[in-house]
This record gives sequence, structure tokens and C-alpha cells, in this order.
Amino acid sequence: MSVSSTADDNILLVGTGHVLEKSVKEVEEVIARENPAVVAVELCEARYDALTGEEREFSIKDALTTGNPFLMLTHWLLAYMQRKIGAELGIEPGADMMAAIEKAKEFGCEIALIDRPIQITMQRFWSNMRFWEKLKMLFAIIFSIVSIGRGWGRGCGCNETGKVIGEKGKEDKKFMTGVMVGDKKIELDRLTDEDVVTQLVKELREFSPGAATALLNERDAYIARNLLMLSQQTFRKSLIKNAAAEWDQTAPAYDYESRKIVAVVGAGHVAGIKNFLSHPELLPSEAELCALPKRRGLLNISIGKLLGIGISAAFLLFILAVIFSGINISYHLLFTAFLWWFIINGVLSAVGVLIARGHPLSALTAFSLAWLTSLNPFLAAGWFAGLAEAYFRKPSFGDAKDMQAAESVRELMRNRLFKVFLVAGLANIGSVAGTFIGAYVVWQVVGIDIYQIWIGLKTLFS
Repeated sequence: MSVSSTADDNILLVGTGHVLEKSVKEVEEVIARENPAVVAVELCEARYDALTGEEREFSIKDALTTGNPFLMLTHWLLAYMQRKIGAELGIEPGADMMAAIEKAKEFGCEIALIDRPIQITMQRFWSNMRFWEKLKMLFAIIFSIVSIGRGWGRGCGCNETGKVIGEKGKEDKKFMTGVMVGDKKIELDRLTDEDVVTQLVKELREFSPGAATALLNERDAYIARNLLMLSQQTFRKSLIKNAAAEWDQTAPAYDYESRKIVAVVGAGHVAGIKNFLSHPELLPSEAELCALPKRRGLLNISIGKLLGIGISAAFLLFILAVIFSGINISYHLLFTAFLWWFIINGVLSAVGVLIARGHPLSALTAFSLAWLTSLNPFLAAGWFAGLAEAYFRKPSFGDAKDMQAAESVRELMRNRLFKVFLVAGLANIGSVAGTFIGAYVVWQVVGIDIYQIWIGLKTLFS
């Protein structure tokens, strides 16, 4: 653990390792020693509720249509890895934050949640990564989960929110034997050492600069903004109480030391937060830090959307080329081609649902709509299949908590919420496969010579 005062003398930063038992004890010692007015913790409301067992309402529809099933799966894998590391060390993930909260309550300190909402962080984290970075990260996480406790050591590198990012390429196994700084193996107990933290942050930035920005830089700024606001609030309270003490001689004199704020944050955040507190003019606006990623322009469209637009455009051009080429195609042949398109897309999307052990009517939903969603880049068969699954399974907040606590694939497959996301994801994969296979089969059924299509295109654009 690192304890650092800031440019504002009343703010004390306590850097912790979220899966280290020694961090819990040191957090308790600092709060007991300082007895601050405010204990600020690196949590948002959703994560605070998850730690304290509070239930929150959530919308499956919003999660499926505005979220990303693979992002949610990634989030679960990251949380699962943190739990496995914590289990090996004999401590619950987030125990440092819970210790801070409980100690604050014991001493009557105000508790402040200073982190950015996890939903915003994860969406910005996901959107800031390139396609291949996402694949590498998923592979590294899964590899790390399998390796933990099997003689390869503890995985890839952990940052302050319990998110774990793997080393790249051939160095994966080497890094799995411990946390590597250069060629040296560093024990987990040293994860809060400044030099180790610096190296881990450097590794993350090399792995994905965009992901590092969302997970570190932006959150450093967000936390620093909240700490400055808290500092101003405690200062105003001190002025009011001091004025009251001077006016009423019977009132106790106000102790300026009670303006003190103890902020418990991950060790990887300390340097960035201190920099922003020293240079508040560098802080972005809250609106900028909390804006959900928006895709603008062709170059920023996701690969999936771009692929969908390309398929839709190719299909339209194909129809126009056939018309302008003068090829005579019977209605029977067109109906046969459409039937193949419908069946191939529908069957493969429905198979995805059934592999996920989804409800039969969810599979029927995917089967019925996959042909259309394959032609529309702004719709997804998984959305509809997932919504149908949610209607029949009726997942609750308890399922969300159980999903986070699941320790095996068998437990996950019994979880109704996980099944909704798995149905959505596999239905989409089946639909994508159906799009390519269906396009090939339709081309063969129609039996049009490519030269005739070329003539039609030339006629269309001439």
C-alpha cells in the first residue's frame, strides 16, 4: 500500500491492491489514525451496491440493444479472474473497499463514492480497443483463468478495478509465472510498490493505449474531480462551523483537521490522481468523461456494422445488376433462392440458441427473423432471441449476483441472466455464419454468370 498526501493537504491518497490482505489492514490503520471527515472509495453506485448486497433494477432490453453480449461476457471473465486470484490469496476481491466503508461507519465518517459508473467505463473501454486487441485480451483472460492454480502462477497483471489484462504473444507463459518487471519476477505482495505499478501501467498502455485511457487516465481525472469537489465542500463546512463557534462561545471550536479526506484507490491510480490534483486545469469536463461512445463517420463504424452495410449494399447491387442486365429469372427461381436464404440463416441462428440451451421459442424467434436481420446492419437476431429468452426465463437481480459468484461453467449454464446473454451472442454468431453461407448458396441456386452481372453493373452506372 502507498499513502500519499496531495497538493491539497487535506486529501490523503491510499493506494491498495484489491486482492491483497495486507491492504485491508493498512486501510483500517490509516482511517483509525487520521479519523477523517470523509472516506472516499474507488467505487461507483453499482459496484457499491454489489459489494454491500443492495439490489438494483436493470433492463434486459437496454442491456441487449445498447450493450454488447461479448462485452458483458468479458466483464464477467475479468471479475471471475479477480475472484480466483483472491481465492488463492484467501481474500475476497474488493475487501479493501469494504474495510474502508466499515471503518468509516465505525468512526462516523462520511462515505463518498468517487469512481465513474462501471457501465460507462466498460463501454468506453470496449469501444477504445481495436478488433484484434479484443481478441487478444479475451484469449489472455481465458488462458489466465485456466492457468491460475495449475502451476503457472497468477495471471497476467491486475489493475485497480480487478480488471486483468494479459501479456502479449510469446511472453504470455512467462508472465503467467508471476508479475514480471523487466526480467524479474515480482511477488503479488509488491503489487502496490511504485516501480511495479508503473511497469504494470506501462504494459497495459503498450497492450492497448485506448483501453488504458478508459481504465486509467479518464478514471484518474473523474476521481480527481470528485476529490476536489469534496475538498471544496469540506472547506465550506469548516467556514460555517468556525463562524458558528466564534459567534456562540459555548460551541466547540472547529478543528480544521476534520477537513481531512482519506481516498482509498487502486495503486495504479495514485500517480494520475496526484497529477490532476496538482494541475486541475488539465481536468476534462464531467460531460466529456461520462459521454457514451458514439460512432461517427465510415471509419469509426464497427466491423460488424460495416460488414452488415456491405452485405446489404451488395445485395441491393446484385438485384439492380440482374434487372439492368436483362437476365430473365422466373418467380419460381427467386422464391427458391429466398427460401434457401431464409432456411440457412434461420437454422444456423436457431442452432446457436439451442447450443446455448435456450428456450425453444427463443430458437423459433431467431429462426423467423435471422433472414431479415442479416440484410439490416442495424438489427441483430440475437437481440430478438435474447429478449424472447428473457421473457420466458425472467432473470432477476439475484441472477446477476449469482452470475458474478459462479465458479464453474455448470453454474453459469443454470443462471438465467447468463443464458440470456449467451443466447443473444450465439444467435448472432449463427446469423453471421448464415449470411455468408446463405449468400454462396443463393448465388449457386440463381446460377447467374458473373460476366452478366458485370454487364448489368456497367449498364446501371453508365
